[in-house]
Amino acid sequence: MNAHKAVLIYSSLLFLRCDVAHRPAAPSIEFTKLPPFGAGSSSKLEAIEGRATGVRAGQKIVLYARSGQWWVQPLADHPFTAVQADFSWRNKTHPGSAYAALLVTDGYRPGITIETLPEKGGAVLAVVATENSGVVGTGEKTLRFGGYRWQIRDQAYEPGGSRNDYDPSNAWVDRADYLHLRITGRPGQWKSAEVNLTRSLGYGAYCFVLRGVSHLEPAAVFTMTTQDDNSPWREMDIELSRWGEPDARNAQFVIQPYYIPANTVRFETPAGVVTFMMRWEPGRASFRAFRGAVSRWNLNPVREHVFTSGVPVPGHESVHLNFYVFDQVSDPLRRPTEVIVERFEYLP
Repeated sequence: MNAHKAVLIYSSLLFLRCDVAHRPAAPSIEFTKLPPFGAGSSSKLEAIEGRATGVRAGQKIVLYARSGQWWVQPLADHPFTAVQADFSWRNKTHPGSAYAALLVTDGYRPGITIETLPEKGGAVLAVVATENSGVVGTGEKTLRFGGYRWQIRDQAYEPGGSRNDYDPSNAWVDRADYLHLRITGRPGQWKSAEVNLTRSLGYGAYCFVLRGVSHLEPAAVFTMTTQDDNSPWREMDIELSRWGEPDARNAQFVIQPYYIPANTVRFETPAGVVTFMMRWEPGRASFRAFRGAVSRWNLNPVREHVFTSGVPVPGHESVHLNFYVFDQVSDPLRRPTEVIVERFEYLP
């Protein structure tokens, strides 16, 4: 090989090395800090952090958390997270069963809710997602009752506008397959209990058999609901409480929103074992309450009502059983208490 040819080969190799060295890195994104996985909550925010490479001016991060569907984070009107000079990014997110981050170009308009994550391409430069195995929080907090798997709440929540702390040990199933939900602690430091089905059931008949709930103090609330945590009007309730008023009736059937007068029907629940049923059909929700443990719809109820307006359609709702303290009252809870659910049944 002559000297001239060798110089040409060396020059070509040097050019290729310089070209690779100056070629911008392909856009990428990663998590460096993840919040605990959990059920969706409108009241809780956790830190989430990461790094991005190959970022150019104007490009941003879009965060999503999944609760039924994907929800942009941290807020619908604040959907973007800035990338810092050291290529790190950080923000807050509501809890979810999975988290995702998108690196997007300037001008990208993220959906507030989406069913599936977008793929890389066009205005989406990179996507990363991580998913929980279905366990809420950091440990195994589920139970089996009535033939179904239920998640046990272990995070603070604000049902009925009252902040409640939850203790997973306040929910358990005994040898007779009865579900026990307790409120424990002392005034000002109560711990509540909630479980919810891990999947949606949709249209059909729901049956709950309870053992003696007429003893509840006025500030105690027990609810049996089908609700979508991220869509407040996709909710129907059987609620047992006097809402802090000792002389008020202790039960109600509700289609949300409750503040529409026709959406709430109050009545008095009898003492002893009581059965509540809800039959959910397109455009129609029928509620009944019976004395004793029954499994037939066509018996004589102590109270019944049919809603034909505002009845939701199935979505990502699930059954929630929540036993909590209503603290916006002049007659606060004085003693620990318990509710026992003898049976839950569902027929499509």
